[in-house]
Amino acid sequence: MILLHGRGASAEDILSLAPELGLEGFAWWAPQATNSTWYPYRFLEPPQKNEPWLSSALALIAGMVEEAVGLGVPKDRIWIAGFSQGACLSLEFAARSGTRWGGVAAFSGGLIGDRIYRENYPSDLGGCPVFIGSSDPDPHIPVPRVRESAEVLRGLRASVVERIYDGMGHTISAGELEEARAHVFGGP
Repeated sequence: MILLHGRGASAEDILSLAPELGLEGFAWWAPQATNSTWYPYRFLEPPQKNEPWLSSALALIAGMVEEAVGLGVPKDRIWIAGFSQGACLSLEFAARSGTRWGGVAAFSGGLIGDRIYRENYPSDLGGCPVFIGSSDPDPHIPVPRVRESAEVLRGLRASVVERIYDGMGHTISAGELEEARAHVFGGP
């Protein structure tokens, strides 16, 4: 399980999700972003404005995947999850990959860019389970982007569960964890 923290947070913060998810048999990997941010500007900015940091963050995830595969872990046994900026990276990485992952969970996130760059997502995700949860309202993640991201992923043949929670705020709720556990991680 690759866990990606949000802006201003830490690897230690996102690792606190491990016991909350209550999953057995996972190795938990959580990289730390330099200065606690994966890229400097909002995820809704043109991608080039967040370069070279965005490409660097995506390459870091790819390197972690490569390391796991080198240890004998098939890609369909690798899960990627994140909160906020980490959720955006999780979705962006998965959409660009054309790979059937174990699953992807995005807590308060959407695909990255001032618009959806469909040309960045040329391939099929082969039924990969994806959970996207967010709040209405959320000061950082507009609901229309969450919905559009879910539609793009469905178009890439991901099995997407999208949940918008009324008035939850920019956080991770017990309900989100339960939904992600059931849909993405195969738990009760």
